[in-house]
Amino acid sequence: MPETIVTLSRLKAFIQEALTKVGLPEQDASTVAGLMAEADLQGSDGHGVTRLPQYVRRIKAGGFNVRPNIRVVHDHLSTAVLNGDNGMGHLVMKRAAEMAIEKARTTGIAWVNSQFSNHAGPASLYASMPLARDMIGLYFAVGNANHLPPWGGLDMLLSTNPIAAAIPAGDEKPIVLDMATTVAAYGKVKTKALRGETMPEGWMIDRAGKPLTDPKRADEGMLLPLGGMEAGYKGYGLAMVIGLLAGTLGGAAMGRDVIDFNHDDDSVTNTGQAIAAINVAAFGDVAVFKKSVDTLVRDIRNSERMPGVDRILVPGERSFETRVKRTQNGIPVAPALMRGLDQVADDLGIARLA
Repeated sequence: MPETIVTLSRLKAFIQEALTKVGLPEQDASTVAGLMAEADLQGSDGHGVTRLPQYVRRIKAGGFNVRPNIRVVHDHLSTAVLNGDNGMGHLVMKRAAEMAIEKARTTGIAWVNSQFSNHAGPASLYASMPLARDMIGLYFAVGNANHLPPWGGLDMLLSTNPIAAAIPAGDEKPIVLDMATTVAAYGKVKTKALRGETMPEGWMIDRAGKPLTDPKRADEGMLLPLGGMEAGYKGYGLAMVIGLLAGTLGGAAMGRDVIDFNHDDDSVTNTGQAIAAINVAAFGDVAVFKKSVDTLVRDIRNSERMPGVDRILVPGERSFETRVKRTQNGIPVAPALMRGLDQVADDLGIARLA
């Protein structure tokens, strides 16, 4: 069965209708649906509509608060902590990004943590929000399930704990880095399972240290940290530091307190995220900075290539090209995912996606 192709507007409308049906206010459903569809548009397939069945299931089980009182619990000139009241993470992080941007207009740099948030989709969505104000965005998060042991250990005490950075450019596209601190994000593992594909060796190992390539057996194994078997202590250390910044600093879950939201639909996860906005104008002329970024991008892109390498990419370039392609041609939905979305539609009494 081939993939189904849908437009961005149809995908957003479908997600919004489903979320409204399970209790989200219309505006909140529109905000979440827009961000989820945007994830699929840029190729972050593990964080877009593929999450809808899980979100709907958790909402029905009481795992999400559909009418949260998202509020500031600590507020200073350049910092804040938001309590998401167990609302959907997309709503919490959009609010956090807006707060950081507003504060950075005055202070130059602002940092906002979240507590009692939830899974919010790809990190790049939020790191990119300050770009529109000529600001650099940084994003950190504690993953929503522990799949990573400490280096040399077996206890799952860490997650994929992603980091993202978005840096404005002039004539070139912004630099947008979005990466997990594991070799592969767990969302990519789930996407492989939905597509019936195998994982490359080096993504996961079993508890005996053997390569695990069947994504449907992911619960039996562990993700490898950045650096893999040779230098994974670097990825392990980075995951720990990011977790402390995004979770512990803001009073959110970290380590043994992290709830596996893949298998627990009703517990409050107390997910932690952090976003920083850096106002380029506080450091010098914005136009000069952007021109310097353009120069670096062109130097890297045009630098001498190794044999067999056709092209040197910069962070964010592939996502931008995917966005253009899918805007023109539509967004592909795998058959297994479509079956799950059809089931959601039938259960909620709404029109199917395709």
